[in-house]
Amino acid sequence: MGDKGPIAPQIHRSPLPELAEIHVADPPVRWEALGFTTRDGGIELGGIRVTLGVEGHGITRWAIRGIEDPKDIDGLPTATAPPQPPPSRPNSVPHPNGATGIDHVVVVTPDFDRTAARLGEANLPLKRIRDAGGFLQGFRRLGPAILELVEARQAPPGPGGARFWGLVVIVTDLEALTDRLGNHLGAVKPAVQPGRHIATLRPSAGLTPRLAFMDPEP
Repeated sequence: MGDKGPIAPQIHRSPLPELAEIHVADPPVRWEALGFTTRDGGIELGGIRVTLGVEGHGITRWAIRGIEDPKDIDGLPTATAPPQPPPSRPNSVPHPNGATGIDHVVVVTPDFDRTAARLGEANLPLKRIRDAGGFLQGFRRLGPAILELVEARQAPPGPGGARFWGLVVIVTDLEALTDRLGNHLGAVKPAVQPGRHIATLRPSAGLTPRLAFMDPEP
């Protein structure tokens, strides 16, 4: 047999961080009233589980695959999720409101540079930063969803950390959702992303985190 030459070394790349789970303090019945299907006390959205009914207010923590367990990222309670096993059943169940996934998770901070640095230390460096007209926004993809970090200029920098603010959920038909939710949903407006539209849920719906709905990418 001829000499095949040196064997190239195998390079083992660490998996990219992925958002796996979000904990929300609302009871399941409030989300069911908005057309979400709950199962085992939570919602499956495009491979991300939203666990409902936990203690606290709003979004209380997240779990991310592919990072060491930091327990806290500048005030954001964080856990490490185990590797995703091969699916034995579909990751998501149909939702009557047409929800198919989470587009992005919004985090606000009084100190953008500090929170961005803490994210970087947790292997979650921001990939893009933009001036949104007097305040900064930073973005990075976490698997099926995007993390959006927003500078809260009304809160002066200080010891207070970042906090979870809300979610943007993708739906197949935003106009149909408007008919379904009625006055609970604000007007449909052009989104920052070209060719997309967004509508924000009003406080009358009774959810503790902010929630908006967006149509799919064109």
